[in-house]
Amino acid sequence: MKQLIKSTPYIHREGWKFAAIFFSISTCIFFVWPSIAFIGYLFTFFVVWFFRDPDRNPPFDLNKIVSSADGKVCLIDEALPPDEALTSQEKMKRICVFMDVFNVHVNRSPISGLVEKIVYKKGQFLNASLDKASDKNERSSLIIKSENGSKIVVVQIAGLIARRILNFIQVKDTLQQGERFGLIRFGSRVDIYMPLNSVTECKLWDKVTAGETVLASLKNTKEDL
Repeated sequence: MKQLIKSTPYIHREGWKFAAIFFSISTCIFFVWPSIAFIGYLFTFFVVWFFRDPDRNPPFDLNKIVSSADGKVCLIDEALPPDEALTSQEKMKRICVFMDVFNVHVNRSPISGLVEKIVYKKGQFLNASLDKASDKNERSSLIIKSENGSKIVVVQIAGLIARRILNFIQVKDTLQQGERFGLIRFGSRVDIYMPLNSVTECKLWDKVTAGETVLASLKNTKEDL
């Protein structure tokens, strides 16, 4: 298996423009309201820290599905993917990971494979930890066809604070397991849909790491699908 060699600076580029805004405003008001400026500098530091983007070490296993997000597993069930991302009328196993503002928010591919579809849908901004957030909230759905033929659906869901979902990829791109594909600004959630007979290797409230923690294993090979 080809190793993931793409690397980026420890702070994601999306963070620097927000940090620059907070820093500039804080500097402008420093001589008028020093205490307010100090709070602004604290926000600048927080923004830089929030957009941290450390490298990860994926397992590079065709049959393993790794987490696409840092955070906690908040739901494991069976459900249909969002309407715009349906690959069939059959339910899939769903594992949901909730990210709070203290987690790294760069999202990574759960498997190696081909990007078949990316669909963005506007919606509400409910608390991302709520089950109905999967249906009601603004989201971006990504369908990846793995190298062994399985299809995985990854849904980035905006949360109560998050107001922007970013994707760094296009349809027909090839992703390696653990490769960065997107980012959600501030607290949010990622749902991963996989074949129903996938073997779960995590449990509720487990802390998981994007690109490294194995959520489940694919049971079928390409010829079984």
